[in-house]
Amino acid sequence: MVPTMITGLLLIEMGLSFECSVGVMGQIRTLSSIVGVVFSLLMGVLCVLFKHKSLLLTGLFFVGVSALGCSFSPNFTVILIFYSLTGLAIAVVMPMTSTLVGEHFSLEKRASAMGWVIAGMSLSYLIGAPIISFIAGLGGWRMTFFGFVLPIAILGFLLVAMGLPSTSSSPKPTMSKTSYSEGFKEVFSNKSASACLIGFALSAAGWQAILLYSVSFFRQQFLVSTGFATVFLSGGALCYTVGSLVGGRFVNRFGRKTLTVLGCFLLGMFTISFTNLPNLWLSSAFSYLGSLFAGIRYTASSSLTLEQVPKFRGTMMSIFSAADSLGSAFGAGLGGLLLLLYNYELLGIFLGAIGIAAAAILHLLVIDQPQLS
Repeated sequence: MVPTMITGLLLIEMGLSFECSVGVMGQIRTLSSIVGVVFSLLMGVLCVLFKHKSLLLTGLFFVGVSALGCSFSPNFTVILIFYSLTGLAIAVVMPMTSTLVGEHFSLEKRASAMGWVIAGMSLSYLIGAPIISFIAGLGGWRMTFFGFVLPIAILGFLLVAMGLPSTSSSPKPTMSKTSYSEGFKEVFSNKSASACLIGFALSAAGWQAILLYSVSFFRQQFLVSTGFATVFLSGGALCYTVGSLVGGRFVNRFGRKTLTVLGCFLLGMFTISFTNLPNLWLSSAFSYLGSLFAGIRYTASSSLTLEQVPKFRGTMMSIFSAADSLGSAFGAGLGGLLLLLYNYELLGIFLGAIGIAAAAILHLLVIDQPQLS
């Protein structure tokens, strides 16, 4: 998650290096998300043919390759290519992490486990934001990729290689083509599973207003310093972390669907609010509330999706990752277009409305599957 954090915090500086506007520079995230969509769909096949632990290691390897390439990119085109490898890495790491949770934990413990996994993602922001700000102050944004992303990727690779147990339920290379084609068929023929994917994709699009553009919004709209932006990003990460853990804690009590719908709806409402308030502190507070419910939404929706097609969890979560990437690409691209043509206020309104639409789809069409597998 660290490369995503860097683009959120230092997008202005990266744009200045390549003589690009914030809206144009933000499109490296758009391409990364598009690559993520393609490889997430491919993962629906690969997760049947290869062991999940091996695929997770491959994804972490590409995080390191992307970091090296971004560190030494001489122009916008090169960083566009190397940063897109982040999308490939996420497309591998995210579904395999979720699938392994499904394999190693019983149903009643999965939501809590997913809450901690997602909290780990947001904690990378809480811990990493001040580190990135410090490193960028010493050596610029390029050094953040080389001096922070690369070591983190190596550490993650070693931890997975040494600490993650193998599982006998991992797929074998001898499985037939019908195994993975059946997985896609099962997912897309399931109305509830398909609605989960569509709803989460739309919610991911709306989330880009806060995740990608909020720091630039505060820096340009209220003229805050980079130091303030770092503190703000850390605060948002803390709220997301709390939301992730709260979601994992209360999923079994209130239901996966209920928390997912509530999280998507309130995230959309707070997204609309934070870009349309004239006061810095009120705007920051609403952005934090959006981050809190974004964390709840992610934990609950991951748990909800994980149980939609239990027989093909790897395929389901790979397509879920594709939906996340597709929604992120759409949100980042639409947000950049709205900034180029209009302003942050309309960006918040449009992306927030998309999040509210996601809540409606999830409420009307998704079934909270009761499987105990």
